[in-house]
Amino acid sequence: MEIFSRNSLFWGEENQNILKKQHVAVFGLGGVGGFCAESLARAGIGELTLVDFDVVSKTNINRQIVALHSTIGREKTELFEARLKDINPEIKLNIINDFYTENLNSLFTSHSSPLTYVADAIDTMRSKISLLETCVKNGIPVISSMGAGNRIDPTKLYISDISEIENKNAPFVSNIIYQLKKRGIEKGITVVASREKPFSREKISETESITTNDGKNIEFVKITPASTPFVASCAGIFMASYITQSFLKEYKS
Repeated sequence: MEIFSRNSLFWGEENQNILKKQHVAVFGLGGVGGFCAESLARAGIGELTLVDFDVVSKTNINRQIVALHSTIGREKTELFEARLKDINPEIKLNIINDFYTENLNSLFTSHSSPLTYVADAIDTMRSKISLLETCVKNGIPVISSMGAGNRIDPTKLYISDISEIENKNAPFVSNIIYQLKKRGIEKGITVVASREKPFSREKISETESITTNDGKNIEFVKITPASTPFVASCAGIFMASYITQSFLKEYKS
C-alpha cells in the first residue's frame, strides 16, 4: 500500500507484509495507549484490539490525541475506531468499550485471530496486575507502561525488563513489582519506565464505581496524577516502536 511506502523504504516490503499479519491489543487509550495505538496503525499492523471504558473529558485535552473540545463526552474507543480507519481503511479493528477485568480473558484464548502482542497502558493497579499476569500465563508478549504521570522529561524514558527497572521506589512501580512477585512473576515483562523522579503539587484521589458490560460492579480508588503533554505520548510511541521491531526480520546489511 502506498500509505506505507516510506515504512518499506526503511524495513522493506517483506517486513511490511509481516506487520499486516500481526494482531496487537492495546489496553487503555489515554495519553500512553492512544499514541501507541495510532503509531501501530501507521506502522501497518493489520489488526488491533482496542480496550477502554472511558469518555473524553476536558482534563484529557492537554495530552490525549483524540481529546478535543469537539470530542468531550464521546467514547474513546469510538473516536479511535474512526481515526484509525481514516489512517488505514483496511485495518481490522476489534472495539471493546469496557473496563478490563477477567471477563475479557477470552481475548487470550481465541484461536480465530490470536494475539501476537499486548500493549498495557492501564492506570488502574488491580486491572494492570491482572492483565500482566494473564499475559505471562498465556505466553503472550507484553510491554507495560510503568508510570508516565507526574513527569515532564521524555528523555528520561527507557525500555527494560521489569527485573531491571532502575527506580523501584516510585510507589506505582513498587506496588506493581510487589504484587507480581507475590504471583511468582519477577521477570519476562518488558516495560517503559522513567528515570525522572515523579513530582506533583497536590495529591488528588477519589472513589470511582464502574459497571462492566457483563454487569459486574467494580469500585476502586482513582488517583489523579499530574500530567504534561510530553511524557505519555513519547511512552506510547516507545511501546509501539518496540512492538513493531519485535516482528521485523533483519533488514540492515
